[in-house]
Amino acid sequence: MLIFRPGDAVTIRALTPARFLLLGGASLGARHIWWNFVSSRKERIEQAKEDWKAGRFGTVPGDDKEFIPLPDH
Repeated sequence: MLIFRPGDAVTIRALTPARFLLLGGASLGARHIWWNFVSSRKERIEQAKEDWKAGRFGTVPGDDKEFIPLPDH
């Protein structure tokens, strides 16, 4: 996800045919990021860590053979 400021000049180019989605609207406010998790609340990040460890996230069809553990940090 990218966030642009009003007035930013942006150029999007693709080397092959692609689809691009641009969303706009009011600011979402502060975001917390840890590994693959993003949330507006730190406690939700901690819950996501526990859910990941416990296997409560769904799998991607065709890509369910390998489990990637959480980083140590």
